[in-house]
Amino acid sequence: MRKMNNRKLTFLLITIPILALFFCFNTLPLIKGVIYSFTNYKGYGAYDWVGIRNYVDLFQDVRVGKSYLFTFKLAIVTTIVVNIISLLLALGLNSKIKGKSALRGLYFIPKILGALVVGYIFNYFFTYILPVIAKALTGNGASMLSSTKWAWVAIMIVCAWQAIAMNTIIYISGLQTVPEDVYEAGAIDGATGFQKFKSLTFPLILPFFTINMVLCMKDFLMVFDQIMSLTKGGPAQSTESISYLIYNNGMSGGQFGFQSANAVIFFIVIVFISVFQMNFLGKKEEQL
Repeated sequence: MRKMNNRKLTFLLITIPILALFFCFNTLPLIKGVIYSFTNYKGYGAYDWVGIRNYVDLFQDVRVGKSYLFTFKLAIVTTIVVNIISLLLALGLNSKIKGKSALRGLYFIPKILGALVVGYIFNYFFTYILPVIAKALTGNGASMLSSTKWAWVAIMIVCAWQAIAMNTIIYISGLQTVPEDVYEAGAIDGATGFQKFKSLTFPLILPFFTINMVLCMKDFLMVFDQIMSLTKGGPAQSTESISYLIYNNGMSGGQFGFQSANAVIFFIVIVFISVFQMNFLGKKEEQL
């Protein structure tokens, strides 16, 4: 009994500091952010309570609306691209090919690098290298990052390039849980190629697909580092994500209270989308 009490005390002593740190650096800032969202706080000095005025203004602000549209467009397209490429890579790396282990290590390199580092490397590529190649081939040497039409595509490429690695690992983990007996039974029934993938493989890895879809959507909705290193919201605010708008106008634009309200709404939106995805895809898992 005494040993059991000592064990519980040990676990308690381990847990309390972690909970304290989590509360100080996660929960407390969240609570303070919600409080500031009901004020006209500029990030410094005194402030007054304004009630729900920030939330009312938020839904009337054109710039905020544009940032939400851009962020959703980027998140949806990048999520689709990443999951298609990741799944194809996982199928290839899970098959019987030479140098499989080396390839698995090689494709994971982008995930090791910091997002800002990757962003600045691609910034140089899109600004100085790609325009030279494009000019030699087509005669037009404009940078993608300076185009309101193509800048978001450059951001999507960078986001996808770095995200594919982790998604591929999750898909490989899912593929390795599929029993060989299933494929043998499918072969007897005449299942081959895409039919085998559609009827046998995909239904069995659907839980891993759900995980990837939810994590991808959440991460790309919160995109910040790539915007910061590539375009800083430009050109003409065409690539201003919600996270970047909250940071830029909240920290240096004197809109701390207003952008705190934006952050609260954004948090609710992300939670709602994640729950919807999990429920929707969870029902599909049950059907299959």
